[in-house]
Amino acid sequence: MTKTIAFHLQKGGVGKTTISGTLACQSALDGFPTLLVDVDPQGNASSWFLKQAPKYELADVIQGKCFCQDAIVKIPTVDNLSILPTFGIGGSLKGYSETKLAEEPFVLQDLIKELSNSYERIILDLSPGLGRLERAALIASDEVITPMTPEVFSLDGLEIFIDELNKMKKNLRSNVKHSKIIINSFDNRIKQHRNIYSAACEGAFTVYKIPVDPLFRKAQEAGMAPQLFKKNGKGLKSTTVEAFLALNKAIWR
Repeated sequence: MTKTIAFHLQKGGVGKTTISGTLACQSALDGFPTLLVDVDPQGNASSWFLKQAPKYELADVIQGKCFCQDAIVKIPTVDNLSILPTFGIGGSLKGYSETKLAEEPFVLQDLIKELSNSYERIILDLSPGLGRLERAALIASDEVITPMTPEVFSLDGLEIFIDELNKMKKNLRSNVKHSKIIINSFDNRIKQHRNIYSAACEGAFTVYKIPVDPLFRKAQEAGMAPQLFKKNGKGLKSTTVEAFLALNKAIWR
């Protein structure tokens, strides 16, 4: 049975693309047919894994200009991993979300249902904000996981997101699960980081920590999976690898 996960908080710079891309790579490396869907009009996940813009993108699929398999691209460096890209070609996805999506709020839900025939695991990378496009992606997901940085403003953003998600679930009759938080770029040496982590743990969420690791940026620049990339013979920190393996296990079990 296919499971679809979205990573979202309406705040930018919290590591949604890094986390969704890394977990998609881990799922594929574990041997599961995995699809990363780039639902961000900026197309950062697509720029990470693809060197050239493809002929078709997500916006073409949901507008009926091509079949979904025409737009899906296999990632050559990671077996079992494919991406349904967005390259912002003419701003197609952004334009669609601002015009026609209001008439088709369940278009992504229908697309995910179709894709479930080919992939066991689907990960959605969303843009900041909580407009029509993000809402359509969230109701198409089985679970939404919130990445945040160890900052007070991120905690405020989390409270707002929880409130908006509850309203959306009621109005759109969605059963999307929301029970996990990821504290990204965590440094245990910094008191504020420890305090934010403790505050997050006081709620009803299971909280995971991803350590600060400069290799993510370098792997993205090289267009590689962080798990496979090495710089001067060094790869991800052991604590980073352990954190992602634990998170990966918890998400898919």
